[in-house]
Amino acid sequence: MAKTSMVNREIKRTKLVKKHAAKRDALRNVLKSQTASYEDKMDAAVKLQKLPRDSSASRQRNRCVLSGRSRGVYRKFGLGRNKLREATMRGDVPGLRKASW
Repeated sequence: MAKTSMVNREIKRTKLVKKHAAKRDALRNVLKSQTASYEDKMDAAVKLQKLPRDSSASRQRNRCVLSGRSRGVYRKFGLGRNKLREATMRGDVPGLRKASW
């Protein structure tokens, strides 16, 4: 089980990303725009830098829904490799079974 503080930190990041997503998109569009003036682009860059770091989506980490483990997480199932194996053995994941050949 992952530390509770780490899981809570990840939840906080998710909330910040959702809160600032529209603002970040607008500022990034100004930076990418070919028609915007140099001053507008510099102003947008400064405003983007002043937003909280954790409001960037690239700072989020995939975590297992059950255990909170951050490594070995399968996106398709949202589970870590250990919990996915346990769920598969119990038959909780439809269409997935242990390989044998």
